[in-house]
Amino acid sequence: MEVFIFTFIILIVVVAAMAIGYMVQRKTIAGSCGGLGALGIEKACDCDTPCEKRQQRMKKEQEWQQNKII
Repeated sequence: MEVFIFTFIILIVVVAAMAIGYMVQRKTIAGSCGGLGALGIEKACDCDTPCEKRQQRMKKEQEWQQNKII
């Protein structure tokens, strides 16, 4: 039981330190650098022929981009 309490206290201290560090720096949370591009994947769906739902989504995105440009 002592080990559990000691471990819990250490966990709480670490979380509190991270929270204090976040508040002091006042930086927004950002994603990691690179993402899928760092792995050599150009898009989230790396299939040669996407499924029907993906094709519909891509069509809507293209239409939205065309309407946004005009």
